[in-house]
Amino acid sequence: MKTMKGPGIFLAQFAGPKEPFNTLPGIARWAAAKGFVGVQMPTVGANFFDLEKAASSDTYCDEVRGVLADAGLVITELSTHLQGQLVAVHPAYDAMFDGFAPEKLRGKPAERQAWAVSQLKLAALASRRLGLNAHATFSGALAWPYLYPWPQRPPGLIDTAFDELAKRWRPILDAFDDAGVDVCYEIHPGEDLFDGATYEMFLERVEHHPRACLLYDPSHFVLQQLDYLAYIDDYHERIRMFHVKDAEFNPTGRQGVYGGYQAWLDRAGRFRSVGDGQVDFKGIFSKLAGYDYAGWAVLEWECCIKHPEDGAREGAAFIRDNIIRVTDRAFDDFASSGVDEAANRRLLGLDR
Repeated sequence: MKTMKGPGIFLAQFAGPKEPFNTLPGIARWAAAKGFVGVQMPTVGANFFDLEKAASSDTYCDEVRGVLADAGLVITELSTHLQGQLVAVHPAYDAMFDGFAPEKLRGKPAERQAWAVSQLKLAALASRRLGLNAHATFSGALAWPYLYPWPQRPPGLIDTAFDELAKRWRPILDAFDDAGVDVCYEIHPGEDLFDGATYEMFLERVEHHPRACLLYDPSHFVLQQLDYLAYIDDYHERIRMFHVKDAEFNPTGRQGVYGGYQAWLDRAGRFRSVGDGQVDFKGIFSKLAGYDYAGWAVLEWECCIKHPEDGAREGAAFIRDNIIRVTDRAFDDFASSGVDEAANRRLLGLDR
């Protein structure tokens, strides 16, 4: 068995225009002071990482690693969540997702998609230069507006959507394969890959591509009322990344899974800082350890109540305390009789 690495932190929710969150040295010192040893790096929307430079320059990658090393940190993975979302966008969401792209591409869906694909391919190259073996992203969505089957979905509608999604992702997956890096889809509402069934539909269409892997985040499964421990049993061979994020689901007579269009604070299902929700992290860390998960445990802070500074500090300690240092021997080795193969055959009566 292997011991997972951590604690790491996803910087996307913390990057911003104010110090210390607006420069790489500043946010690195902040993360280290909170108790983290790794950072998952957003590649768009943060002004402290240049994806194009990282894809083409070993010198730049060395500089980034050096800044982090000075704070006692390493990069866990790169993230293209926002760019991955733009690989596939239903027209109903064009205006809202335009904000994920450069201003010059807004209102130009085809050009926006081409930019997103190029960003993913740059991320493959950058990950290789940085010595990373896994990458975080979203799948995007074409079928999401038709999640609930009313009105009745026309025959073949979902098949067509997933055929197209696979067609768009196959060249990207091949680029990551060339780079030796796994693409880890965060299974997430709003994406066409939002549960195990949809992931399997996609996986079949990309011919079980070896790089089509998973980012495991139990919080999204709590809100869907999906068995997130059984999910590990089903898909552990594809899980390459782990977001440590908590959630709770408290249905009432007024609302349930769909949340009644309420704000996050007032929904039956809502995200919480780790330790404040309902996720069985003891069970999760145990299962991942049992399946030899050797990747990072990365905090993703999203909470509708607690301050992010407190969530980060508590999250680092929570991950550190829950990582299982796996054993290198069986607990009953002290009672071993030390018999050999010949003795085993005698015990079984095979040499009579």
